[in-house]
Amino acid sequence: MSKATACDDARSGSCPCSSLESSFAGYCDRCDLLLGLDGVHVIAVESRGDGSLRVVVETPAAPMGCRQCGVVARARGRRDVALVDVPSAGRAVQLVWRKRTWRCLEPACPTGSFTEIHDDIARPRALLSTRAAWWSIAQLRREHASIQGLARQLGTTWTTVWRAVEPLLEAMAADPARFEDVTALGVDEHIWHHVSTKPVEDGGRGPKELTGMVDLSRDQHGRVRARLLDLVPGRSGRAYGDWLKERGEAFTSGVEVATLDPFHGYKNAIDDELEDATAVLDAFHVIKLGTAVVDEVRRRVQQDILGHRGHRDDPLYRIRNILRAGAEKLTDRQWARLSTALDARVEHEEVGLAWGVAQRLRLAYRHPRPAEGRKIAEQFITSLPSCPVPELARLGRTLRKWREALLAYFDTDRSSNGGTEAINGLIELHRRIARGFRNLKNYRLRMLLIGGGLTDPRLP
Repeated sequence: MSKATACDDARSGSCPCSSLESSFAGYCDRCDLLLGLDGVHVIAVESRGDGSLRVVVETPAAPMGCRQCGVVARARGRRDVALVDVPSAGRAVQLVWRKRTWRCLEPACPTGSFTEIHDDIARPRALLSTRAAWWSIAQLRREHASIQGLARQLGTTWTTVWRAVEPLLEAMAADPARFEDVTALGVDEHIWHHVSTKPVEDGGRGPKELTGMVDLSRDQHGRVRARLLDLVPGRSGRAYGDWLKERGEAFTSGVEVATLDPFHGYKNAIDDELEDATAVLDAFHVIKLGTAVVDEVRRRVQQDILGHRGHRDDPLYRIRNILRAGAEKLTDRQWARLSTALDARVEHEEVGLAWGVAQRLRLAYRHPRPAEGRKIAEQFITSLPSCPVPELARLGRTLRKWREALLAYFDTDRSSNGGTEAINGLIELHRRIARGFRNLKNYRLRMLLIGGGLTDPRLP
């Protein structure tokens, strides 16, 4: 069913919904308001057989000069261009732009004929309207949409949507302003695929691991606003170091704090390329090391006493989850279960000792006064390496190796790699939504977008 929206009343100048100016041109103000494109007018709307809408638009007639010589050109007719536009009321929309064409009347001008250009409607040779492309990017970023889901809403294909979106993402990724004003830098690795690691030319997808760099700078209120800066192949100090070298002195000299997980490859890169930055070991991973030691001691003691792995009714096995929890979160009942299990045999004392160390380690990081927390951490670094419990002695040696980076947490306003882990969570979410990725280039652009690494005034 087709209906001209510029009704007979509008064309005659008596339409109550049209202003004097628009009525003179035969356009309807209300239809143009629904369209939402300044300087563009609706001339017809059609309901198509598949349930989508077909909206025909044009720009008002006006004198046009040749783009090369400036001589006033002669109108030469129209050329209809079909575009995929943003959905309307849950229906896909095909926007038909009646582009005006002109012919230059200057004999010496090589231009000949030329066509109307209006970037607010669509770029030359585009299949999606400009606003449909930016709407798609906003949906990917804010609503966790998939390309296939957007293609379904727009009434087109995955390839059409991605070809419209990709150059916009590439332009934002190439903007050097993304790397300005970074004072705190986080780094972490993640897995981006679970298939063959052969080179791409041999049918694989290359390395599984990617190293991600995250801006952890604080805003004017002291809050961290994490944003993904880049993803590079590999999990090594070289991958991180090469990326830092590419950023140049202007970038590296501005970084004051560099957070990381306990991985010496990244620490070496920080020492080499961020000489003026303070390396900070992530608090979560330090506490995780302490909790893992409790589990190791529990399993060893259990095996020594019973000669087998934990069974349902074994005392230590029954409190395995309680041992992983913080003491401040335990209920009275859980405290009773913990005490009963640890007092059941004298051999369980080692488990109690390990649990106490893990709790003291948590307390160091949770202490309301950083100076007091630092003292607790220093005690661990000094005393644990000589502990008779082998697992605790090993933990002490590990903490001693990371002494400077560990204690830096208390001197840098509790800087941590938490923002980096949050970005990793977003990456994992979108990898699942997309059912995996096959192209590393597309993967990087998508993750930079959802990780806040790409900005543009047209993005909400």
